[in-house]
Amino acid sequence: MSAPSSRFAALDRATLATMIPELLLCGHLIDRSGMPQCLAAFGRQGMTAVAIEQWQLASPVYTRRMQRAFGFAGDGVVTVFKGLQLDIGAPPQFMDFRFRVDDRCHGEFWLDHCGALADVEPMGEEFVVAMCHDIEDPTFDASAAATDPHARVRPLHRPPRVPADRKPVCAWTVTIDPATPPLPVPPAAELVAGSMAAGLRLAAIDPDDEGRPDYSGPLLSDLRFADFSRSALIRLAEEVCLQHHLLTLGFMIAVRLRLEAEAAADIGRKQFTGIAGLTSARLRTCLGLGDDVAALAMVLRLHPALNPLPYTGITVAETSDRVRLTIPARSGAHTDRTWPSMLDPAHLGPLNALARGVNPRFSAAVVRADDQEWCVDFTLGAQPFEEAPEVALTRFSTGATFGFTDRGIPLPLTVV
Repeated sequence: MSAPSSRFAALDRATLATMIPELLLCGHLIDRSGMPQCLAAFGRQGMTAVAIEQWQLASPVYTRRMQRAFGFAGDGVVTVFKGLQLDIGAPPQFMDFRFRVDDRCHGEFWLDHCGALADVEPMGEEFVVAMCHDIEDPTFDASAAATDPHARVRPLHRPPRVPADRKPVCAWTVTIDPATPPLPVPPAAELVAGSMAAGLRLAAIDPDDEGRPDYSGPLLSDLRFADFSRSALIRLAEEVCLQHHLLTLGFMIAVRLRLEAEAAADIGRKQFTGIAGLTSARLRTCLGLGDDVAALAMVLRLHPALNPLPYTGITVAETSDRVRLTIPARSGAHTDRTWPSMLDPAHLGPLNALARGVNPRFSAAVVRADDQEWCVDFTLGAQPFEEAPEVALTRFSTGATFGFTDRGIPLPLTVV
């Protein structure tokens, strides 16, 4: 059964199925918020190093969590590919991964569309090489090695594209060879593997719910989230929210290695601000909400930065004219130093950006603070506020306006 403390339990199955791709896409767009800050602070090479470290640290942890939760743990390329389909690094359609399985140890994938490349190509060839070579080589390997330490991902071709409109945009092989030595463990890996997010217990999926309870069976060409049961979708939503926090944890570990505490915190809050506002706007549109107090309360309850509830402890209450957010002084998120830990009565920027993704007239004000918790009220003012520059920067991504389509019944790609 779904956990009583899950705020996603308030949604019906169809709404949950519509939300999951949004959560995956917004997780992917965290980099569109964070990497410009790193580019300004560290230059292109330093930004590239941060990107490599954050994904190397985070993706093996959340990949294994998803394998366990959805019953597809294994040691072959099918398991690698299923993990990619449920990874914020590869949101469906925006990062349009296609797969072929030759046998247990050999397969290929290619991208018919790459939203990340669409964002980076206008910046020039150096940035394309940084993403498609420098970053993807070690991070693809790290994700594959979460399934089998002997797995390796190698390019058949990749950008810079020749000709400029080449399709598919890239193609890769996945090979599992016992003779290949395991990858070295990144120096800070234990900080993420031992985090509160990595070990968070969430309620098991109810096997008697109508719909698919897991992802056992064949690899499918696409995942139709509407085929999953309601309790499976609740668990999936919470796991994807944890992916957001784990990626942020990896990001902040890399940033803190390079900067003093105050400067690192400033970059963290700017990253948080940019993605918070963009995610709110997409959630509002996805759920067909208005721009009033009730709409803000719904977005706050479902926003990945404030979920899962057992991890953040943040509660939401509403009246006819305001929404109150209560933030505990201690939680798993505070222990891990992820997004909620970056908020305090003196730093409300991310919360204001989050609320203004629903309506630019909202503003946050602290109404109470003590050693145990603090409370913020959101109210509507008479005039709209300007969009935060961090949100405007994140909107540079084509993902800001990307729309999902129904591709129909998926095809099985493997026989079990």
